[in-house]
Amino acid sequence: MTLLGFQHLFAMFGATILVPVITGLSVSATLLFAGLGTLIFHLCSKFKVPAFLGSSFAFLGGYAAVSQMGMDSYGLTLQQALPYACIGVFCAGLVYFILAGLFAAFGAKKVMKFFPPVVTGPIIIAIGLTLSGSAIQNCAQNWWIALLAVAIIVVCNIWGKGMIKIVPILLGVLGSYIVAACFGLADFSGVKDAAWVGLPFQWGNTAFAVFKNPNWSLIVAAIIAIVPISLATMVEHIGDMCAISSTVGINYLEEPGLHRTLMGDGLATALASLFGAPANTTYGENTGVLNITKVFDPRVIRLAAVFAIVLSFCPKFAALIGAMPAATIGGVSLVLYGMISAVGIRNLIENQVDFTESRNLIIAALILVLAIGIKYGANDAISIGFTSLSGLAVAALVGIILNAILPGKDYDFGKNATGDMAVNFGSTRDPEKKAD
Repeated sequence: MTLLGFQHLFAMFGATILVPVITGLSVSATLLFAGLGTLIFHLCSKFKVPAFLGSSFAFLGGYAAVSQMGMDSYGLTLQQALPYACIGVFCAGLVYFILAGLFAAFGAKKVMKFFPPVVTGPIIIAIGLTLSGSAIQNCAQNWWIALLAVAIIVVCNIWGKGMIKIVPILLGVLGSYIVAACFGLADFSGVKDAAWVGLPFQWGNTAFAVFKNPNWSLIVAAIIAIVPISLATMVEHIGDMCAISSTVGINYLEEPGLHRTLMGDGLATALASLFGAPANTTYGENTGVLNITKVFDPRVIRLAAVFAIVLSFCPKFAALIGAMPAATIGGVSLVLYGMISAVGIRNLIENQVDFTESRNLIIAALILVLAIGIKYGANDAISIGFTSLSGLAVAALVGIILNAILPGKDYDFGKNATGDMAVNFGSTRDPEKKAD
């Protein structure tokens, strides 16, 4: 279980630390609140859902917009402007509680009619495809190292026996990293200079620091710019819950329920943002690990969370992981991101979404084209009024709206348990049920 926990730690690490690297937030604080956020999520979801919470990429446009606004219009430095963005993310986390309340008050059936498989399936596919660009860019740093990581994962997963078969991601990371280090492709200069023990965050980088001398105009602007992004991340959360349910074969939408998982995600995001860490989200990378290893015990995820918390107090370890070649991360991501999209395809197929129906075809087509087209053709996002929305955010909103207004809706959540979110809610590990 310790090895499996480290495997989940490595699976989330590359993408999780990439967000603070891009935004300027603290890497150590990011690790700390990824771990704490995961434990909070598990507490809220009754310790049943094997999900890991890492840094959300959906808020990158919000961080960039507020930071630029603070520097250009108010003369702040980047480190002074980032806490204002964190306040906006804190408010976005609170929005999760509103949707969680709707699920609790009206039940999943009434709310989920707005999130049928024809919407969530393409969104899951789009999540993997929009992440694929970063995987290719990392692989391009050294294709031989990236392909070595892929080869180790494939060989261990297909032909491995015992423990080797269930820790292919970890072995892929370690094998590729060691080979790269032997050929001088890893820079360890930062590891030598880093301290062994240190605090994960500084008070001046937290959202609380803003209120020493607050700029209320920038606070309001940050909230207006970032809160709408939560609409898309909540849909992404539902899609991730569908993917995890489909992978594990248990209906987590009903028990512990989306109201609990949303509450856990929102609480984790709100807490992380207060202390200068990125927004949290359920991580597709770790869903990919579940799909590959077939080990679904939530305790393994909680072990990974504890490891992340402990390691957040060790700057030297953060530097050691930071020295990992981008190609190693790229090779592992190539497999995991593909697994995310594959789960989305599985959702559509197993739920028998009828693409001879024009409405379904239009909804899926627009979700995929908008998510991928805006990501790679419009500087990652488009500006709408005061805010900037990612391609995934726009695609999710368009898919939900089109599904609500177009005639011909035939999805009724709860009527067919096996079809809901394309999950076989009987135990998929029961040989007799498999035979049935």
